[in-house]
Amino acid sequence: MLKPIDAGTYHVFFNEDIYAELSSLLSAKRYSGLFVLVDENTHEHCLSYFLARLQTELPVEVIEIPAGEENKQLETCAGVWQSLSDLGADRKSVMINLGGGVVTDLGGFVAATYMRGIDFINIPTSLLAMVDASVGGKTGVDLGGLKNQVGVILDPLSVLVDVNYLETLPQEQLRSGLAEMLKHGLIKDPAYWETLCQMNKLTTDDLAGLIHHSVTLKNEVVKEDPRESGLRKILNFGHTLGHAIETYFLESKDLNTLLHGEAVAIGMITEAFLSNEICGLPQARLEEITRVITDYFGKTEIPEAAYPEILNLLRFDKKNEKGKINFVLLEEIGKPVLDRTADKDLIIKSLEYYNN
Repeated sequence: MLKPIDAGTYHVFFNEDIYAELSSLLSAKRYSGLFVLVDENTHEHCLSYFLARLQTELPVEVIEIPAGEENKQLETCAGVWQSLSDLGADRKSVMINLGGGVVTDLGGFVAATYMRGIDFINIPTSLLAMVDASVGGKTGVDLGGLKNQVGVILDPLSVLVDVNYLETLPQEQLRSGLAEMLKHGLIKDPAYWETLCQMNKLTTDDLAGLIHHSVTLKNEVVKEDPRESGLRKILNFGHTLGHAIETYFLESKDLNTLLHGEAVAIGMITEAFLSNEICGLPQARLEEITRVITDYFGKTEIPEAAYPEILNLLRFDKKNEKGKINFVLLEEIGKPVLDRTADKDLIIKSLEYYNN
């Protein structure tokens, strides 16, 4: 039995509790209507399972958006806002975001801004969304290819985690979520990192406990620094270069798009290299991090011609101040350091390290 996690203004509930919890939430709040946001994938694979467990007298409407990071844009929001309006949603309506990180990020932003804000509940269906998007209240969309440039921090009414949804995921999507779990170990919990290094010995039954632990670790950080003025920045380990690489691949006509976790995996290796150079992360640790992440994610060749554009994309990272690119690096596993800068040559060396 996994205990609910207190995230301050809301709780994260797990597995068998969640549908009874949802039912009591909906009846206590006396909503006028319920709007379920899905994408094509969760419409096909998750919606009927969810509706079969939903107990409510409320009128239910389903709104579908196209799947994929490339659709996490204001144009998609405009379509959802219009649908809410056409379907008669008012300020006493509630939205349920049933999907991965794109659905929960975009759906939270739509709810936060529709009629200046309606309640929303997140039901993450991907491993990435369960361990990452479920806590912290970050909502938002991309601006062109630039990740999460427009959004607000606003907590949901509740987050409901049912690991049965993971059975609908392809293998690469499961692996994508593992990147954030590995990050939680690297920045905060060396014992958890060690456990995740042995993932091949774990069963799917172990997964629920690991998800709960990851959410707990992230929640401890977020509760201490909800607005990301200090400590919360540690959650960006692997994301500074990771986001730039993800954007480059997203915008390239010749390369396959990377999943968020695949880009973060590359980001963690390159930023571990910077950690070794700048913060004295021991060489043995750099090699361990590289080996473990490469074992899980394999290698993605970053074209040498991409290096200047990746450097250019780093300018848009939200941790930057006064034109300086700020990294979260590691002195040791479980010991992150904030606001470290690296010159362009060293950043290129980190990309070369990854490629070689």
